[in-house]
Amino acid sequence: MKFALVLVPMYLCLVWLFFQQTVLAVDPTVGFTSLPLDQSNFVIQRPYNVPVNKRYSFVDGVHKMWGYDFSSGVWQFEGHGYVPKVTSGASIMQIFGGSPHATTLMLWTYKGTLSYYRNPVLAKNISNRWFRLNVIYDVDANKVQVYIDGDLKLETTGRGGNSHFFKCGVYAQDGDSHYMESRWKNIKVLKKN
Repeated sequence: MKFALVLVPMYLCLVWLFFQQTVLAVDPTVGFTSLPLDQSNFVIQRPYNVPVNKRYSFVDGVHKMWGYDFSSGVWQFEGHGYVPKVTSGASIMQIFGGSPHATTLMLWTYKGTLSYYRNPVLAKNISNRWFRLNVIYDVDANKVQVYIDGDLKLETTGRGGNSHFFKCGVYAQDGDSHYMESRWKNIKVLKKN
């Protein structure tokens, strides 16, 4: 009888815990319609001049992507960028990883200019044309250099952080336009010997 008296409260406690978990669990997709999404929706770029199959795989429904991050040495991003005139208030290139800030460098476009964050302006009339961008980060010396079309436009100090990686694309900033776009080709990541 004593054994049954112990089991009943234990059983009731387990039932109560199960009920609590069931009640708290919700399906966040309720009220949403699933849209078609297949391989045709993904565009895998080749930013490191390495074949896609060396940087990306899709096996059993799992996308695996990888890139380079760095914490020491001298690294360089090179790419040819294009920003349509309608794009404004957007970051088009970053060195991610800073402390206490999220980034060490951001290049923003505002009304046809390209700036280091909001200021200083590094280039005017950047829109509607291809330009060559080289960004060099000497992590050990904490030095960042930005070249546009081969001309040194900025030399500044880094912003801390232990791990960094290059990003290019389009990321909304203050005063962003409703439509934002950047295009990239000939992207390379280089490491100094």
